[in-house]
Amino acid sequence: MRFSLMVVATLAFASNAAAQNNPLADTLELMERQSWRAWQSHDGKFFEGFLSDDHVEVGSSGTSSKASVVKFVASGVCKVSSYSLDGFKATQLARNTVLLSYHASQDTKCGAAMVPSPVWVSSLFVNHNGRWYCAVYQQTPEATKKPAP
Repeated sequence: MRFSLMVVATLAFASNAAAQNNPLADTLELMERQSWRAWQSHDGKFFEGFLSDDHVEVGSSGTSSKASVVKFVASGVCKVSSYSLDGFKATQLARNTVLLSYHASQDTKCGAAMVPSPVWVSSLFVNHNGRWYCAVYQQTPEATKKPAP
């Protein structure tokens, strides 16, 4: 049992390390950065091609589909004054599946409410017929205070 766990841990580490110096990781990071520019400019059309047809977005009010994300982005209800992205990490989970995680901050207001910031983000990318799409997007607000050890 111990050997199996060691092998799994080693393979996970090797897969993650390989993804970090891989053109695929750079491509997916670029796609994710483009999605933020599209979010800022209310470009719903971008998201039509960026999101998989079975896309699921997980937020504080539940889950959303591709169609609802495209409609929401294009609505212009949110004003993105600024944002910053850093700490990208790509983890290849399978040949056609990559988890991209990173840290994001934004000054965004949707109606009268400010969007939580900063957040930790995970975007799950899948390859369908030779093209990468974002299948799952999720944000978790950063803890404001670290728990005592």
